[in-house]
Amino acid sequence: MVNTLSHLGIGLLIAAVAGLSSRQIKIVAFMAILPDLDFILNTLLLAVDQNLNHQMYNSMYYLLGHREFMHSIIFVSFVTIYVWIREKDRTLLIASAAAIFSHIYLDYITSWKMRPFFPFVTEASTIGAIDFFDPVVTLISFIPIVHILIDRAKKNGIRNGFLNGGNDWFRALISGNHSKLYRQLLVIFTIWCLFNPIAKIFLVSAIEDVEGHNIDYQGSYPVSPGKFLSAYSYNDTHYRILVSSYWSGVEKSTFVPVYSGDTSEFMPYVSRVELLYDSSLPGEVDYPVYNVSASGTNVTVILRDARNPYSQYWAYFKTEYVFVFDTEVGDYQVYIGRHGQYSEPVPVNLFE
Repeated sequence: MVNTLSHLGIGLLIAAVAGLSSRQIKIVAFMAILPDLDFILNTLLLAVDQNLNHQMYNSMYYLLGHREFMHSIIFVSFVTIYVWIREKDRTLLIASAAAIFSHIYLDYITSWKMRPFFPFVTEASTIGAIDFFDPVVTLISFIPIVHILIDRAKKNGIRNGFLNGGNDWFRALISGNHSKLYRQLLVIFTIWCLFNPIAKIFLVSAIEDVEGHNIDYQGSYPVSPGKFLSAYSYNDTHYRILVSSYWSGVEKSTFVPVYSGDTSEFMPYVSRVELLYDSSLPGEVDYPVYNVSASGTNVTVILRDARNPYSQYWAYFKTEYVFVFDTEVGDYQVYIGRHGQYSEPVPVNLFE
């Protein structure tokens, strides 16, 4: 599972292979988790977003949003320059840069839409070649953490048959003979993270041959190890949704209507939602579908991604935007729902 602990584990691998001192290892470990501290900035943004106009909110989001500026290459450059000025140690500099870069790349290669080249490229993108629950990344990144826990247990005098049994692998970790293992794990991790984006290119190409239609590389998201969820616009009224894997090709497919409900009378509200959402951040929805309904003086337009029903865990696909327009007064409210749970009305300055 790719999370902060995973990033910490990779940072520890890099530090161990670099042969750093105890203090330097702590610095590299901190570098590996540093980008995720942007949740503090994101919290600050949420605290003041109602007081910002739309343009200011978007500008602040680029800088303070989660997986935004602190997950960018320019941020990596600033941090590594600071480490060099502060420490003047080339090995530490390389290890620190590798640790923080590994964090950003690992997020980018899984499923998160990011802006790693901000401010030069403001369009969100993703490689999306490795599943969030990828077993190889999870296992490799957690081994150093497990080793630390076992070592701490050993120092505290904890003994049991599991730790002292006939398992040579655990005995090697406990005895500290792990430097060679860490080098091997880091090589495997690097090869795995470079190999999967290339493998995905061949899979997407194979799907295109079967479908006779261009398939968006970034729009093909991993939904489980080796399995991807793709979509494309089949015609003006439907998307085609595909589930494919490396070992079976296209496993299943279906069509999803772009519009449902009463669109004949209330299509102008759908058009307005399109314009409002296109001006907002973070822009999770890649293949928008709209459900329109009316009750009294209210017209409700629900916006979601066409892939929502086909992804069990992916947060972006479980996000819905509910626009409620008052046809008499002329104003509207917006609710954001994740996994069926809806928030209080969000500030309209997020959209205009």
